[in-house]
Amino acid sequence: MANFRCISATGKTIERVLNGAFAAEEPIGPAQPAKAVLVQSDDFARGKTDGGDIPARSLAIFLYRIEVNKVMRAAWSNVASYDGQAHLPIDLHFLIMAFADNAEWEQQILGKAMQCLETTPSLSGPMLYPTADWAPNEAVHLLVEDLAIDSLLRAFDSLAVDYRLCVPYLARVVRLDGREIAPPPSTSTVITGKVPVVAG
Repeated sequence: MANFRCISATGKTIERVLNGAFAAEEPIGPAQPAKAVLVQSDDFARGKTDGGDIPARSLAIFLYRIEVNKVMRAAWSNVASYDGQAHLPIDLHFLIMAFADNAEWEQQILGKAMQCLETTPSLSGPMLYPTADWAPNEAVHLLVEDLAIDSLLRAFDSLAVDYRLCVPYLARVVRLDGREIAPPPSTSTVITGKVPVVAG
């Protein structure tokens, strides 16, 4: 069952799959290798052409939203009533954006990434990053998300980076399974010393 590391493991899975595709066929060329990197908001820097702390000639994978899947939650709650284990289905919203020396290279990196994710939309088995202890039958499905341009622009307004060409992706359904934690034993009696014995 997937543990709390399933969120980060999904991002690392996407990163590993894309780097495998880039190694098989460089989007720019052998002399200019590109790399997929999982990034956080602090890695961006507004106004910097090199993307701040994001490497040049790279594809940034940015998780900008985590959402509980309302459609699947009721079904998994029903499962939890039988197996006694909490199950939280979540959707992960990613932006992938290219960083390179010119527009042509950026678009080639994005094109190669989209080709890879369209060819391999279902991630399962050994493809999944192992830190989450995935169940053998678990899979994460990737699809291009229909994100309105105003929502996309609002996402960039909150980041320290000017707008960049990007593609929104949705990873679903990632299942975060609960872990039963036994409460500490309650204390009803405290014995601090010996009880005196009265001679009869």
